[in-house]
Amino acid sequence: MTESPPSNLGSIDQVVAALYDVISGPAGQRRNWDRLRALFHPEARLLRTVVSPEGKAEMAAMDVEGFIGTADPYFAAKGFFEHELARHVDQFGHIAQVFSTYEAAADPSGREPLGRGINSIQLWSDGQRWWVMSLLWDDERPGNPIPPRFLPNIRP
Repeated sequence: MTESPPSNLGSIDQVVAALYDVISGPAGQRRNWDRLRALFHPEARLLRTVVSPEGKAEMAAMDVEGFIGTADPYFAAKGFFEHELARHVDQFGHIAQVFSTYEAAADPSGREPLGRGINSIQLWSDGQRWWVMSLLWDDERPGNPIPPRFLPNIRP
């Protein structure tokens, strides 16, 4: 794995906060891809639900390097700021599942919204730190609203 575990990845909160922080920034600001790489286990996958205009769902699966290759040109041209709205965590032993509801915008104030969705983050602890093993996400869209239980301060 890595030669020495980063000291700031000892909790689920720290890992989730770092995920949002590392991808957020103004257009042209180079993201800290080494920091992103340090969050993910070497065998980790990132999986995005992609829905065609006709409504056909497909999966875009990639490793961390594939994500960087896709995201880097986008971030060079456009601002992207994503923050967490709500979180649901289930943990057992060395594994955790985090449903993290997000909101994305092209500017830090949120005046140029890009959308919302849910990140499903699977984590594993080696006893020293938490590793992201997979990150699976889907966007909110017509016909696919975020359920109230995954929004802030709303309970069914």
